[in-house]
Amino acid sequence: MMMGGIYRRHSVDISNTLLNSWVVIPLLATSLVAMTLIFERLWFWRRISQRQRQLARRVLETYPQQSQTVLALLKKNTDLPLVRIFLAALTLPDATPEEFRLALESAAQGEMPLLQRFATAFNTIVGIAPLLGLLGTILGLVQALSSLELGSAGGGSSLEVIAGIGEALFTTAVGLVIAITTLVFANYFQSRYRRQRAFIQEAGGQLELLYRRHLRQTIEIPRDRPGTHPPYR
Repeated sequence: MMMGGIYRRHSVDISNTLLNSWVVIPLLATSLVAMTLIFERLWFWRRISQRQRQLARRVLETYPQQSQTVLALLKKNTDLPLVRIFLAALTLPDATPEEFRLALESAAQGEMPLLQRFATAFNTIVGIAPLLGLLGTILGLVQALSSLELGSAGGGSSLEVIAGIGEALFTTAVGLVIAITTLVFANYFQSRYRRQRAFIQEAGGQLELLYRRHLRQTIEIPRDRPGTHPPYR
């Protein structure tokens, strides 16, 4: 009866033990920060992924015939990273092919940190959440063992110590849950970043090729007009 009462009391008092431990405060703060960042990144990737692909396809199809229409279309969607990259190159006045490529690359490098936003924060949470849980466990073990009287070889005192150890281990479990969940989403966002970076490089290369062709055509057209050929010797 006494043993069952102690374990029932142990299961009921876990929440009280957590609330009384100061380690719970940074654990809760860490979990709230992780949830906020995860939801922000989910919204970000959902917002840009489909729109960028559709807009890039439309731009690459329209640019050879209607370059001014493409510029107007891009200026209406400046919230997308790919659009800002394209505009940095297309709005460069009288750009040579080399300057056009450099503008694309520089703008792309400037947008990469936005795509990798909060990556450091995710890594920090994955690292400190288990450590905070372990710290809470160590403090709980110290508190539980300090209540054990020397020379008491059993009875209620020993069972209370066992119950206290179980409560102390709970903070480690919470820290591991936070770290594992954050790590899963961090890896997912990293994979989305790698795919988006490859897509931006591919779309930028295609736009550069179209620009080179368009520039070559504008140079060749005056040469084909009557009277522009040099006289034959």
